[in-house]
Amino acid sequence: MIKIAWHPLYAHPLPEGHRFPMLKYELIPEQLLHEGTIAQQNLFSPEPVSEDIILLTHEKTYWEQLRDLTLSAKAQRRIGFPLNAQLLERELRITQGTIDAAHFAMSNGIAFNVAGGTHHAGSNWGEGFCLLNDQAVAANYLLNKNLANRILIIDLDVHQGNGTAEIFQNEPRVFTFSMHGDKNFPFRKEISSLDVPLDDGVQDEEYLSALNVNLKKAFERAKPDFVFYLSGVDVLATDRLGKLALSKAACKERDKMVLQACKDKNLAVQVSMGGGYSIDIRDIVDAHCNTYRLAFDLFG
Repeated sequence: MIKIAWHPLYAHPLPEGHRFPMLKYELIPEQLLHEGTIAQQNLFSPEPVSEDIILLTHEKTYWEQLRDLTLSAKAQRRIGFPLNAQLLERELRITQGTIDAAHFAMSNGIAFNVAGGTHHAGSNWGEGFCLLNDQAVAANYLLNKNLANRILIIDLDVHQGNGTAEIFQNEPRVFTFSMHGDKNFPFRKEISSLDVPLDDGVQDEEYLSALNVNLKKAFERAKPDFVFYLSGVDVLATDRLGKLALSKAACKERDKMVLQACKDKNLAVQVSMGGGYSIDIRDIVDAHCNTYRLAFDLFG
């Protein structure tokens, strides 16, 4: 059975007018349940991740400032969320959800986290709505427990996975592949194992062609025995922050390319959802739900 991490705290209350679409974390499982793509037993609620696991990835001083809610106002502005105990618990549950999903993926081929993809969090900073880097923490956990030897992180959010790149810059067992908008946030990029910067306005055919070439390159160079996939939908033409011009159909085809490749290579894959900032939240939810629909067709 395909398992999906979700918890009510994922939909964290934000100040009115905040640009982050927190409501999507309620709407994605609701839509999937309503249409019958998933059943209630596909969902599981993760516990908060433990401190020792966090410290495999994040520096002690940064973690303690998060834990004790003593992060400076400047550091909180860089994250973009007001720091409080509930937000921290949310992040801890998201991170454990990705670890749990990695375990489930080993049994079932694929598993999801409705949230996560917090790839802007580096070893000692939070940024861009990211406090802890869920897939980086999970990757280090797998390595530490000898559950994987070589890991590929495929990051197709429109923004570069700068935190992920920084965390693994000296870790040859983790191959980081980021295909992202060149002139988009973060404006100071880190160096991934494979970076594919895209010009503003890239459309379906050019995007999918670039992905086809570089996805093969990533698998060949990484030689992974486990895959993490960040499937942000901020590549859509409707996205307020993305600057690319993909249709929903191309976004779905992108997911199919990644998931089919993992299935063909008999590689377990954990999927975190990443960003999406379209004006109409239905565009965000439908594009995210397409990833699940595909997975249930391929692996269900």
